[in-house]
Amino acid sequence: MTIIYMPMKDGLAVLQRQGSQWQATLQMQGADCWDLEVDPLAHEVAYCATLGRGLWQTTDGGQTWGAVGAGIGSDLVWSCAVSRAERVGGAGVVYAGTELSALWRSEDRGATWRELAALREIPSHDKWSYPPKPKTHHVRCILPDPNQPGRLFAGIEQGGVMRSLDGGETWEDHNPQAQNDPHTLAATINAPGRIYESGGGGYRESYDGGNTWQTPDTGMKHHYLFGLAIDPGDPDTVIVSNSANFATAHFPVITISHVYRKSGGSVWEEVHTGLPRPRGQSVFELGANEAEPGVFYLGTRTGELYRSADKGLTWERQDVVWPNSYKPTEIHHLVATEV
Repeated sequence: MTIIYMPMKDGLAVLQRQGSQWQATLQMQGADCWDLEVDPLAHEVAYCATLGRGLWQTTDGGQTWGAVGAGIGSDLVWSCAVSRAERVGGAGVVYAGTELSALWRSEDRGATWRELAALREIPSHDKWSYPPKPKTHHVRCILPDPNQPGRLFAGIEQGGVMRSLDGGETWEDHNPQAQNDPHTLAATINAPGRIYESGGGGYRESYDGGNTWQTPDTGMKHHYLFGLAIDPGDPDTVIVSNSANFATAHFPVITISHVYRKSGGSVWEEVHTGLPRPRGQSVFELGANEAEPGVFYLGTRTGELYRSADKGLTWERQDVVWPNSYKPTEIHHLVATEV
């Protein structure tokens, strides 16, 4: 059964396919949910990061949720991740990233936590700053390498991509070839050593586990990127989304979001077919289900769901049934999985 999770400003939506429709149920109502990650080898287990209520967990595929054990030093949890390559007692090692930037590790499915304090000792730490709240910064994204146990990346907004080779015990400072303003970090088991990054300055890729980074952005006209998804069956097919604001004489701020796709050695191309018009859209959230090669999912900030069955070339709007006339106002993330 395919499940789609949508963390939202005021809760978590859990979507299940029922015939030609997707039935949405609401969980964690009132919580400002930002990130969600599924244990890649135990899909019934997932973690949801919230701003103000800490980190939450489900062990039954999203039907029920509860707070993880004590030990995370802030309830402002921006990000979480579960390792495929690091397993303890059959469970993936779990990471949580907070504001101010700190990283926490659990080896018992969230029952206990310890801080990976060396992250706060990185030389550039004193320069980290999040422009909307300049006296703050946070761990925006976390990526445990799915092919290399211990190789771990933490994206600091705003400060860069930090790398650890020993599960977070020690850290390397930001490599200036990577994005200084990371929004999404991704990898796939089908491409060992390959790391994908979207951020405020564009797109980056590493082919050697973060030793060096390239900027393959030919064809891309918009470079303030947020979403990123990889085709589960083809690591050379990638889609990204951007967000931008512009002003006109009649409207002070207009939001706009585009989707770009590249496959093989091709350049980036904007895709339109089946998607809503970019103008008036804030951020398109992107996801892919490991059990569906060639399939991508896209969510709008207002909860519309789109699906592509041809590797991101064309899209079809999905029929989502929301409970009690509920209307989402701010979707922060999208995760598709099989349970």
